[in-house]
Amino acid sequence: MTSRLWRALSRRRVLEKEDAKEERLARVLGLFDLTALGVGATLGLGVYVLAGSVAKETAGPAVCISFLIAAIASAFAGMCYAEFASRVPKAGSAYVYSYVTVGEFIAFVIGWNLILEYVIGTASVARGLSNYIDALIGNVMGNALRSVMPINVSFLSEYPDFFAFAMVMLLVILLCVGVKESSMLNNVFTIINLATIAIVIVAGSIKADPANWSITPQDIPDSVKHGGAGGFMPFGVNGVMIGAAKCFYGFVGFDAVATTGEEAKNPQRHIPLAVVLSLIIIFLSYFGVSTVLTMMIPYYAQSADAPFPHAFDVIGWPIIKWIVNVGAIFALCTSLLGAMFPLPRVLYAMASDGVIFKTLSRVHPKTMTPIYGTVLSGLLIGFMTLIFNLQQLIDMMSIGTLLAYTIVAICVLILRYQKDNSSGTVTILPTSNHQFTLVNMFKELFNLYNRKEPTDLSNRIANIGIVLLCIVICIITILINNMGAYLLAGNITISVILFILVIVLFLNLAAVGRQPVQKIELTFKVPLVPLIPCLSIFINIYLMLQLDVFTWIRFATWLLIGFGIYGFYGIFHSEQGKKDKENLKFQPKYVEKFQLKTYIT
Repeated sequence: MTSRLWRALSRRRVLEKEDAKEERLARVLGLFDLTALGVGATLGLGVYVLAGSVAKETAGPAVCISFLIAAIASAFAGMCYAEFASRVPKAGSAYVYSYVTVGEFIAFVIGWNLILEYVIGTASVARGLSNYIDALIGNVMGNALRSVMPINVSFLSEYPDFFAFAMVMLLVILLCVGVKESSMLNNVFTIINLATIAIVIVAGSIKADPANWSITPQDIPDSVKHGGAGGFMPFGVNGVMIGAAKCFYGFVGFDAVATTGEEAKNPQRHIPLAVVLSLIIIFLSYFGVSTVLTMMIPYYAQSADAPFPHAFDVIGWPIIKWIVNVGAIFALCTSLLGAMFPLPRVLYAMASDGVIFKTLSRVHPKTMTPIYGTVLSGLLIGFMTLIFNLQQLIDMMSIGTLLAYTIVAICVLILRYQKDNSSGTVTILPTSNHQFTLVNMFKELFNLYNRKEPTDLSNRIANIGIVLLCIVICIITILINNMGAYLLAGNITISVILFILVIVLFLNLAAVGRQPVQKIELTFKVPLVPLIPCLSIFINIYLMLQLDVFTWIRFATWLLIGFGIYGFYGIFHSEQGKKDKENLKFQPKYVEKFQLKTYIT
C-alpha cells in the first residue's frame, strides 16, 4: 500500500508527441508581446507604492539596495524559468516543469501555490487601483462604503470594495474575449507605464539632492518616531534585508511569461529571452525610481501610501504629480491584466492533467481561451478584493512564490545531472578491476574518473547531493536568521558551527558539480550550474524566513485545502496515473535489483 502511494505521488509527467497535436490554445504571442506581458504584470504597485513605504519604514535610502537584492533573487529564479521554458514549451509554468522532473505531488504543491500567488497578486492590484482612484476623488467611495457597509472584523477589510470587484469582472470579460485582444491592450498600457516611470526619473533627477542620503541623527525632526540612525542605512543591514523580502513582492509577476508556453509563437526561443529582458527592464525601473525618490525628499518624510504624488507636492510640481497619477492608473490596469493572465492557464494545465477538477480545462472553440478557469479565477479574486485590504493581501503573497522559485531551481539541478533514458536501456558498468572501497567511493563522489556521460550511479549521487544541499542551506539560513546577533557579537560556538556547515555545503556543491551533465541542445541554459541554482535556493529560503508567523499560518491553511482536493480527487483522476495503469497492462511484471558494486568501474 505504501509503495503504491509513493508511486502515485512521485509519478512524473511524460511529454509525448501527441501532446503537440492536442494543443488547443492559440499561438499568437511574439517576443514583444511576451516581454510586455512580463513587464506589465510586474511594474505596478511595486513602483507606485512599495518604494516609498520600504524607504520610510524599513530600509531608508538603501531601499535601492533592497531592490537590487530582490532583483538578484528574481534573476536567478528567472534564469531557471528560462531554461525550463526552453525544455518544456507547455502552458502551466513551474507546475509543468516540476511535474516532468520531480513528480506529481510536488507539482501539485507548486501549482497550488502559483494559484495563490496569482489570486492574491491580482486582488492586491485591484485594491491598489481602487485606492488610487479613490484618493484622486477625495476618498468618496471609501467613506461611503465604510459608513453604509462596515466590516468590523480585525483581520478583514474595513469595507467591501465593490469598485475593485467590478474591475476584476471587467477583466474577466476581456480575458474571455481572446488572448490577442487582451495582449494588444496590455502592450499599450505597458508603454504608457514605462513612459510615466521615465518622466518620474527625469523630473525627480532635476530636484535630486544627494545630501538626503547622508542625513545625520541630529537632522531628524523630533516628531519622527521611526527615523533610525540616519545615513544611507538608517535601519542597518537587517533593515535592508527585511526590505529586500518586501521588495521581492515588486518582482513577482515576471513568471507570467513562462505560463504562455502554448500561446507563444516560438516558445523555446522567445520565452527565455522575454524573461531576461523583462527582468532587466523591471530592475532598471525600480532602481531608478527608488534612487530619485529618496534623493528628492528625506526617507523619513516619504508617504507610505502614495509616495510620488506626495514627493512632487513637497517640491511644488503639481503638474508632474497629476501626470504621475494618471500614469499610475494605466500602470495598475496593466499590472491587473498581467497578474490575472497566467491564472486561468495554470488552472487549465492542472485540470488537463486531472489533478484538479477537469471542468476547468474546457477551452471555448471560438475565443480559444479557458472560459471556466477564467470565470472561476475572477470570482475567487473578486471575493478576495471584497473582504481583504491591500496590506493584508500583500502580506499573504510572497511565500508561495518563493517556494515555487525554490522548487524550479531544484528541478534545474535534477534535470542537468539526469541520465538520458530515452533509449530505454540501462547501462551497467564493468566491475572486474575495481572493488568497493573508500578510495573508489571518494573517486565516484567527485568523479575523479572524469566520466563525460551521466550514469545511473552519477545520477543517484547528484540527486542525494541535491537533497543534502537543500538540507544544509535550510540549517544555515535558520541559523543566520535566528542567531545573527550572536554571530555579529563574535560568539565562538555559533561561528564554528556555521563555519563547519559552510565547509560541508561547499564540499557537497563540489561533489554535485563534478558529476557528468546531460548533453542536450537548448536555446537557453543556466550558467555556472550548480552555483546559480544553489544561490537561488539560498536567497529564496532566507527571504521566506523573513516573513511573519501569520503569513506561515495562512500559507499552511491554503496548503491543507489543496491537500484535501488532491487527496480526494486529484490522485484518483490523474491523467498520468491512467496512462501508467494502461502501460502496466501491456508490460510483464519484473523486479530489478542493483548492487552498488555493479556501477563501480
